[in-house]
Amino acid sequence: MVGIILLVILVLVFVVLIGMYNSLVQLRVRTDSAWSDIDVQLKRRHDLIPNLVETVKGYATHEKGTFENIAKFRSQAMQATTPEGKAVAENQLTGALKSLFAVAENYPELKASEQFTQLQGSLSDTEDSIQNSRRYYNAVVRDLNTKIQSFPTNILAGMFNFTPKQFFETTDADREPVAVKF
Repeated sequence: MVGIILLVILVLVFVVLIGMYNSLVQLRVRTDSAWSDIDVQLKRRHDLIPNLVETVKGYATHEKGTFENIAKFRSQAMQATTPEGKAVAENQLTGALKSLFAVAENYPELKASEQFTQLQGSLSDTEDSIQNSRRYYNAVVRDLNTKIQSFPTNILAGMFNFTPKQFFETTDADREPVAVKF
């Protein structure tokens, strides 16, 4: 009788361990999937930016510094590989884009351009998608990191090399309004 009870306890412990492991795997896969969603939206953003810059260039030829910053930050954003690196680069790119739109405000004929309006709308939609993807990614990362650090799952996470993921965050400097000087 004692043997049966021990066997039942061992089976229950084994089932619990399998459940904990599977929940860790599920969160890791969801995190990777959420990161992929962000990456897709960022690629879409990167593809829109050259068209937008070219449209504005036709109207604002003396804004060379703004265009150079956008090109530089876009390149850095495309080359970044980690969530932390991407976040920094994307936040710099966002600041440069804000400067571009501030420049566009000084050109009424540009604002009236159908091509510019469509590109601006597409970029705005993409920014919303990035924000939603970022929010979802950070929620899944929060869940994964909590599970990795919570007892008794932390023991299993350590045994199977589950590591915390980085959040995709903005820095305090990125929250500042963009200063545009003419």
